[in-house]
Amino acid sequence: MEEYHKAVLLQESVDALVGSERDGVYVDATFGGGGHSREILKNLSPKGRLIAFDRDEDALQNKPDDERLVLIHHNFRFVENFVKAELQEWNDGRNSVNGVLADLGVSSHQFDTAERGFSFRFEAPLDMRMNRESWKTARDIVNGYEPEALEQIFRLYGEVENSRKAARLIERARKEREIVTTTDLNRALESITPAVAGHKYLAKVYQALRIEVNDEMRSLEKMLAGAAAILATGGRLVIITYHSLEDRMVKNFFKSGNIAGEVEKDLYGRSKAPLKPLGKMVCPTEAEIGQNTRARSAKMRVAVKL
Repeated sequence: MEEYHKAVLLQESVDALVGSERDGVYVDATFGGGGHSREILKNLSPKGRLIAFDRDEDALQNKPDDERLVLIHHNFRFVENFVKAELQEWNDGRNSVNGVLADLGVSSHQFDTAERGFSFRFEAPLDMRMNRESWKTARDIVNGYEPEALEQIFRLYGEVENSRKAARLIERARKEREIVTTTDLNRALESITPAVAGHKYLAKVYQALRIEVNDEMRSLEKMLAGAAAILATGGRLVIITYHSLEDRMVKNFFKSGNIAGEVEKDLYGRSKAPLKPLGKMVCPTEAEIGQNTRARSAKMRVAVKL
């Protein structure tokens, strides 16, 4: 399924996730093209099980024919509830999982399917929904949010230079005509898009809108807490991020058990964090980046359940 999406840090992430627990239960929270799931299944025994999640209906077509895999069409923010329900239904004595993996990147399929509206490279409706059953689109945001809210989204989620001016330009453009397509949005920002490397500027704008459309930061926070709750002692949580905001949230959660990074201690001065960071952050090799340029910003962190 390389045409759909090429899995990043494939061997490194699966090696960190599975280890020697080949009979265990694992979770792939971001199924996508199924690359990580297939590699996990290769490392499991016939007794092993895998529960995978994806909210994009297009990803469901990539499900391999393997009775050990359950693929759930839902947002990974509900990982705790769905996994507990599956474990209860199996009724085989297992009430926790041995590892959870999440690759937070947008799939190549989503970027490269023009009509999904994820990329400024194509003329397309402003959509950006990972789950097309959701009601809010990028078009709703750029036409309906107040300039102050747009500025905050661009600044927080995209670290966009001139975020206030970008918001004002959008406000001015939509007064003349509704911003409907990617071309409309690009044109609205044309005066502040750098002549050199303008694609980097637009990429930040589109990233910020995509995060808001899909409520990605809140979903990540919920998923991290849910994953920590369902992991067995000694279980691994492996997260691959692609921008600084995600990575900071993951790093803080691994250290403290919350996204703010505030370590709470018990009466004896011991940290109440449920996880412990394991090893150093891992980045793709130059060889992998050469084969897949979308891997260049990836960072992988691993934690173990205490």
